[in-house]
Amino acid sequence: MNILVISASPNRDGLTAACAAAAVEGMLQAGGSAEEIRLNDLQIGRCQACDNGWGKCQNDHECQTQDDFQSLHARMRQADAYVIVTPVYWGEPSESAKAFLDRLRRCEAPRENESNLFGKPVIAVAAAGGSGNGTITCLLSMERWAQHVRARVFDLLPVNRWSREYKLVAIRAAAQAMVREAIR
Repeated sequence: MNILVISASPNRDGLTAACAAAAVEGMLQAGGSAEEIRLNDLQIGRCQACDNGWGKCQNDHECQTQDDFQSLHARMRQADAYVIVTPVYWGEPSESAKAFLDRLRRCEAPRENESNLFGKPVIAVAAAGGSGNGTITCLLSMERWAQHVRARVFDLLPVNRWSREYKLVAIRAAAQAMVREAIR
């Protein structure tokens, strides 16, 4: 099972990084393969709403803005499942997460049940380090994204700095469960 762990924080040592590491660890323990991709290490700009607002994405399901999005989109097509981990900024996913997820939605949502993400399980993790607030609204946004691209929400996990220790255990367990379900 090929699983992508998409991490959307510029901080390599913070709460979001710990959550992504827990997901990778859980998948490997369950016999899956996992690859972490750090969005902040890539050049993925925001959607340009090309031409009439859709550009090639609505019909060709490809983004015409050339950057690292194309290669990551191709990897998403090939993956069996996903874990998306984002810090919470003002109750929403990080800017790098929003840029990537918005462009992916524009390419995949018009495909409806032919979406390359159709039925694939996704775990969404919202990590609020500062105030600890906003995890639920962030997860709501991520859940809507999954519905638009027809992915299957496997789990939604809020975590803050006070719940860190037991939520890292929960993230590992969710990742293990997702791999075990897929192997059956």
